[in-house]
Amino acid sequence: MRLIGEDGEQLGIVSSQEAFAAAEEAGLDLVKIAPNAVPPVCRIMDYGKFRFEQAKKEKEAKKNQRVIEIKEIRMGPSIGDNDFNTKLKNGMKFLADGDRVKVSVRFRGREMAHTEIGKELLDNFAAACSEIANVDKEAKLEGRNMSMFLSPKPTTPPKKPAKPKQPKEPKPEEPKREAEPEHVEEQLPVEEPKPVEEPKTVEEPKPVETLAEEAKPAKKPRQPRKPKAEQSAPEAVEAAPEITESVD
Repeated sequence: MRLIGEDGEQLGIVSSQEAFAAAEEAGLDLVKIAPNAVPPVCRIMDYGKFRFEQAKKEKEAKKNQRVIEIKEIRMGPSIGDNDFNTKLKNGMKFLADGDRVKVSVRFRGREMAHTEIGKELLDNFAAACSEIANVDKEAKLEGRNMSMFLSPKPTTPPKKPAKPKQPKEPKPEEPKREAEPEHVEEQLPVEEPKPVEEPKTVEEPKPVETLAEEAKPAKKPRQPRKPKAEQSAPEAVEAAPEITESVD
C-alpha cells in the first residue's frame, strides 16, 4: 500500500505490517482513504479528530445553507374576491421569505367543463405577483387540477440615489487691467579691468641669534707677533751665557 504521513508527506509503497508499525510509533490511526486505488492509499492520522472536524464543517455549512421549500395555495374556480385577495397576500408573503409557491385550482364535477375559469384565475394571480416573482411553470391541467409555479426574483441591493448636480455659478468677470509699459533696462558703462598687481615679496624675519651678534661691538684685529730673529741685540746677549752654562 501507498503510505502518507501525518503531515502529508509521501512515505512510499510499504507493506501493511510496516504501515501498522509506523502508526503505532506515532500513536495515531491508520486510515484507508482510497481503497479502490492500485495500490490502496492509507494515511496516518487521528481519526477521532478528523471526524470531529468533518462534523463541524457540515454543521457550519447547514447554518449558511437555506433550504427552499415549496408552499402550495389551493383555490376553486368559484372563489370570491375577498378569498382571492387573502390567498394572494399569503402567496406574496411566501415569496418574500424566499420560498417557491405552487398555485393550484381543483375542478369538481361539472366544473371540468369550464377549465378556462381556472386558467384566468392563475393568470390574474401571476400578474399580481409579477413585481416580486417569476413564473417558473405556466398553468397546466393535470387530471382535475390545474397548477402553476412561481419563484421569487433575485434580490439586488438598492442603488444609492444619484446626487442632483448643482449648476455652477458663473464667476464674476474681473476688470481688465491696463497694460503696463515695458521696463527698459538701462545699460551701465562697462568698467575696464584693472591691471593685476604683482605680489610683494616679504622678507623673512632674522633669527634672534643673528640679531644679537650684530649688536656686539666689533673686536680689534690682533697684531702679528715679531719673529725671534728680529729681537734686539742686548736681549740676545743676555741669553747667551745661560746657554753656555748649561753646556758646561
